[in-house]
Amino acid sequence: MAPSAVDNALQMIGNTPILRLKRVVPEGAAEVYIKMESMNPTGSYKDRMARSIVEEAERRGDLQAGMTIVEATGGSTGSSLAYVCAVKGYKFEAVCSEIFAIEKLRTMTALGAGLTLINSPTGKLTPDLFPRIKDRARELAQTPGFYAADQFNNRDALVGYAHLGNELLEQLPNGIDAFCAAVGGAGMLMGVSKVLKAKLPECKVVVLEPASSPYITEGKAGTHGVEGIGNAFKLPLLEDDLWDEARAIDEQEARAMCRRLAKEEGILVGTSTGLNVVAAIKLAVELGAGKTVATVACDTGLKYMSGPLFTDS
Repeated sequence: MAPSAVDNALQMIGNTPILRLKRVVPEGAAEVYIKMESMNPTGSYKDRMARSIVEEAERRGDLQAGMTIVEATGGSTGSSLAYVCAVKGYKFEAVCSEIFAIEKLRTMTALGAGLTLINSPTGKLTPDLFPRIKDRARELAQTPGFYAADQFNNRDALVGYAHLGNELLEQLPNGIDAFCAAVGGAGMLMGVSKVLKAKLPECKVVVLEPASSPYITEGKAGTHGVEGIGNAFKLPLLEDDLWDEARAIDEQEARAMCRRLAKEEGILVGTSTGLNVVAAIKLAVELGAGKTVATVACDTGLKYMSGPLFTDS
């Protein structure tokens, strides 16, 4: 059945399909499913968060017509907020860096966002970069008429991600034995985990980060190249009772998995998703046949075509 017509672009957020991975999963392992959040309007699950952050603020009266929303972003959240603001008629200012994918920067400006870029002298995602981006966003948010989306502290994000959790339960009615995902602000993992744990208390929830910056697993910050995750500071939304284990995954394995997913499964995803799938397969091997592991496609690989992700061997 074809989807019904919508009269508001925000209604296109969510209700994404779920795909069982086959060729990249070894025999004898648990089934691995990936929720195709890359099929949201801006190609990222951040669309869910952007909508709930804006609409919850509207509901409380904190956000009113004529105000400007500001956010510190690696580009995906910024693209999602730019999209929601374009639909709703708000101005949006993204504080970002030139090191992030040009596709993300262009998406934000195409949707009408203003860009404040914080330079990275090394061209890398160093431990100090995102704190500097956050500091500048905080300064801008002090301007009268500005509203801070504040994704790293704002619990309104969990409202949008709860819908993702409920969709997973509907799409996998026989249960989910493990769910894993890389964290940036941790809103998605926490929003989904709260829903899963309420219905499936034995579901193992695993937090993922790049091994090159093992802040959660080892307490060490490092330079890495996985956009949107591994921000190397304490995550206020990460609640200890909603996750069971943290694992660090090699980012080169993640990139190799992105290329395998494209060639063997026919899906284009970014490096954080490759990291998710590497971890999901490890969990699937550990759990064995008859079990189910779920993860998410954080965003579309189309955002990274100008970089080396799909050209490196």
